[in-house]
Amino acid sequence: MQRGRLQRLRLSNGITLLLGQNPATEILAAHCFFRGGSRVERPQQAGLSHLLAAVLTKGTQQRDSQAIAAWVESLGAGLGVESSADCLEVALQCVAADFPELLKLLAEILREPSFPEAEVERERELLLQTIRAQQERPFSLAFNQVQQTLYGDHPYALPELGWLETVGSLTREDLLAYHATYCRPEGMVMAVIGPEPPETMAAQVEAVLGDWVSTSPPAPELDLSLPPLEKPQLRKLFQPTQQTTIVLGFRGSPAASADYPALKLLATYLGSGLSSRLFVELRERRGLAYEVSAFFATRRDPAPFVAYLGTAAENTPVALERLQAEIHRLHKTLLSDEEVEMTQRKLLGQYALSKQTNAQVAQLAGWYEILGLGMEFDQQYLQRVRQLTPAQLQQAAKTYLVNAAIALVGPEEALAGVEW
Repeated sequence: MQRGRLQRLRLSNGITLLLGQNPATEILAAHCFFRGGSRVERPQQAGLSHLLAAVLTKGTQQRDSQAIAAWVESLGAGLGVESSADCLEVALQCVAADFPELLKLLAEILREPSFPEAEVERERELLLQTIRAQQERPFSLAFNQVQQTLYGDHPYALPELGWLETVGSLTREDLLAYHATYCRPEGMVMAVIGPEPPETMAAQVEAVLGDWVSTSPPAPELDLSLPPLEKPQLRKLFQPTQQTTIVLGFRGSPAASADYPALKLLATYLGSGLSSRLFVELRERRGLAYEVSAFFATRRDPAPFVAYLGTAAENTPVALERLQAEIHRLHKTLLSDEEVEMTQRKLLGQYALSKQTNAQVAQLAGWYEILGLGMEFDQQYLQRVRQLTPAQLQQAAKTYLVNAAIALVGPEEALAGVEW
């Protein structure tokens, strides 16, 4: 299937359809996206979108959770819901011949979820267990500290799963209000890729979802401006372990920024795989890291750029110093043409491997569309990555990889000697 051949169609009720035909397989994938996610949560309701994702398929006005699960499983299909920082996603995968029937179930789930009290209570307890487990993990603790430092009052500062106290207080009424506000046809994006012609799939969707009309007012657009970071900040969390987790975070660019591809390439260069700069320099040559990596998220608003490592407690000061030195090196020294070319090949290869199935292509196209980038961003991004130069990468590092938020989690005696 040619990735650039997806068609965009807007239904009269505001649903945007992205349609692609792939006759090589009988499997159809449909991914529905709604703007929202944790980005629209109030601090006292942190975790609400994740709880909604867990409960959305647990009952409708016509079927309970067992009936939904039995029907999906009987057809060998897949149905799942996920919440992320910027959106809510409902994914369906099935044999194309079963799509019309499963589409009716999908419409029930989107339009008439019942949020049964027993299911809400069960999923809330499971979410609380997950949060408790995360609070024992040094990286999760450090990353949460970095997010809070980078984002302050912005919702990106909140842990996506929420806090124990906020999740514990969420109610069925909270879920109903969130669903009515954000799960709406206007603004919804649905990417469908399967063996049928696009016009056939469009007619199937319109027959089931074309009469869906919102009955409540939409949420106002949020003003989520971020003040500039004026200086680096260091946070320490003491934990009786044998190693220290070090997380350096920077506030990067939104996905719509012209600098986004450069930051993606820098993250790949620093921390993607066994040939990355941080792995070779800090783990292989200096023996300072049990694990080391870097990543840059894709977000509507300025996204976190993170480098992290785990080191023996006694190596904490030197490991932090060397990790910072690798960031500063990007400011002072141009990458060679060979380094840039090798990193471009790595990033482009990884990106190609992430688009092998109908589900992967539909997910990526719908995600770009709901972020406001448009499904065309897929090819635009690749072209921009190929055109990046060492000077552009250095400028991106000088612009964004400054004023780090640093979090250390480890034994008190190891962290006591680290000062800012």
